[in-house]
Amino acid sequence: MAAIPLTARGAKRLEEELHRLKTIERPNVIEAISEARAQGDLSENAEYDAARERQGFIEGRIKELEGTLANAHIIDPAALEVDDRIVFGATVTIEDLDSSETVTYQIVGDLEADIRQNLISVSSPVARALIGKSEGDVVMVNVPAGEKEFEIIEIEYN
Repeated sequence: MAAIPLTARGAKRLEEELHRLKTIERPNVIEAISEARAQGDLSENAEYDAARERQGFIEGRIKELEGTLANAHIIDPAALEVDDRIVFGATVTIEDLDSSETVTYQIVGDLEADIRQNLISVSSPVARALIGKSEGDVVMVNVPAGEKEFEIIEIEYN
């Protein structure tokens, strides 16, 4: 399996989820299965079926997280020699030159991307257009709504 790029914060979030699944969720679902078994006939026991389904999800997610973390390549942008250029993990403030609206994104790995938290995937069109650029550069980005022009206002490496 290829190395999976993650920020330190993203890796920490995945480790916390793995810990929660192993220490809280797994014991809870085992208890739920035990309680459902105590009710007798399992062939028509909806609680048992639901608990077994939940157990399958939890175990699958644990395996997925363990595999991801085992193959993770944690990148700290503050430790890279970047010559003030945008790299993986950088936090970038850009201005839409049409609307004068500014937005700040952090460029992260595919597994930790969450647009609601302004975490964009390194493989997204916006991130691909920004990688390698510097403050003051203007970039054209092909987005679903068409072409957009952005100016890079600020780059942070944290």
